[in-house]
Amino acid sequence: MLPAARLASVSRRLRRGIATLNQEGRKRLLAAFDQLNTHFGELFVRLFGGGKAELAWAGDDDPLEAGLDIMASPPGKRLEALSLLSGGEQALTALALIFAVFLTNPAPICVLDEVDAPLDDANIHRFLRVLRELTSQTQFIVITHNRKTMEIADRLYGVTMEEPGVSKLISVQLN
Repeated sequence: MLPAARLASVSRRLRRGIATLNQEGRKRLLAAFDQLNTHFGELFVRLFGGGKAELAWAGDDDPLEAGLDIMASPPGKRLEALSLLSGGEQALTALALIFAVFLTNPAPICVLDEVDAPLDDANIHRFLRVLRELTSQTQFIVITHNRKTMEIADRLYGVTMEEPGVSKLISVQLN
């Protein structure tokens, strides 16, 4: 067993170490948040053809303990919570946030599963334009039934059922 004085000294050092790590974590989180928020606002405008969106800390003054609120204002609407938007508006807002994350901290691959389903033709075109630009840093696998989304792909994979219970994989290289 450690003597009480030694134990108190170790405890103080440990608390100082934790405080230092928390301070560094807050600093990095705030810097990443600012960058993410900037990308999110820019991508929202591009995906909607206007409007405004921003992220805000929610619930606590300490960013390590706080949550995030997503506020969005599509063109012609006032700034409101994500839950008050239509399905297509929610999808585009979520895409703006996902793409902002990839611009802030790029990853080599991203899987998007039918994210274009609730989008109309005008929104599909803006979505595809942004998606195509981001392919220079991230490879996207997009699961879709949308013909326009398929048209921009470099490669298509499909699953067919030629006879009941027997699936067949089809691959087409488009470039």
